[in-house]
Amino acid sequence: MSPSSRLLEILPGIAASVAITILAWGMVSMEKAVIGFEIIDGLVFAILLGTMLQTFVGLPARFHAGIAFSSKVLLEFAILLLGASVSIATVAAAGTTMIVIVMGTVLLSLVTSYGICRMLGLHDQLATLVACGNSICGNSAIVAAAPVIGARANDVASSIAFTAALGIVVVLVLPPLFAVTHLTEWQYGVLAGMTVYAVPQVLAATTPVGAVSVQVGTIMKLMRVLMLGPVVLLLQLKRDAEHPTQISLAHLLPWFIVGFLAMMGLRSFDLIPPQAATVARESSSVLTLVSMAALGLSVNMRTVLASGGRVLLAGVLSMLALAFMSAIGLMILHPN
Repeated sequence: MSPSSRLLEILPGIAASVAITILAWGMVSMEKAVIGFEIIDGLVFAILLGTMLQTFVGLPARFHAGIAFSSKVLLEFAILLLGASVSIATVAAAGTTMIVIVMGTVLLSLVTSYGICRMLGLHDQLATLVACGNSICGNSAIVAAAPVIGARANDVASSIAFTAALGIVVVLVLPPLFAVTHLTEWQYGVLAGMTVYAVPQVLAATTPVGAVSVQVGTIMKLMRVLMLGPVVLLLQLKRDAEHPTQISLAHLLPWFIVGFLAMMGLRSFDLIPPQAATVARESSSVLTLVSMAALGLSVNMRTVLASGGRVLLAGVLSMLALAFMSAIGLMILHPN
């Protein structure tokens, strides 16, 4: 198939995904205008709008190729560009003890959350997505892990929907918790950065408390994001170990993960100008939104809701486990 024919084949699906993305942007803008900040992530709006369209209306077959392209290839480019948002130097400034605690908490949370999901009967891929979303950085971790483990669209949609719902609950609960406890702004920032899923949600949870909480919470959150690359690589190694015939350099190091790590390295050595890093971050957000809209367009809501109760319970228990681990880490960092 010639490049022009391929473009004509995927164009309708890409256009549909972009249209859903524009609607999601509009809903986020309305949300900010009404309540002053973003609680429900644009990713959630995009995937829900796409899912509702597919469930209640459906799309003709000519859209399928572009939807598949948008949900996979555009997502991989988004993950690559995400690396420009993470600087090792920023994280290193937090200190060795804090780095070790964050790494240990993330890894322990991954194992605990995965175990909880499996005990509740969730299959391996869905359990992995929920564990990654809960332990690392919510939606971003889910969409990064999904192509590596070969997750189904329904599983991605389900884990994103319920992880996002729990993220909103945490954002609403944390600020009142500060008012009734004896935590300092620094301690609260650590707790928020360790438990809240997305960076915008960290800002929403810490801004009402104070500037120190915002700064500390953001640093803690960045350290969790930094775990994304190594964890995805470990998932790839696990998958290849279970399917030895598939082992190759490309399987061990998917091109977009190599790109993610390379971009992170360039950013860490100040080889990416701040303006370029901003463009890369915003481009990653746009591509991720489009890919999630496409993902929604390939999902039937009835299938997602079929496992909703178990996914929600798994998410709640995983979040409580993460909060407990974060509290222990806080006691180690600041025993007084």
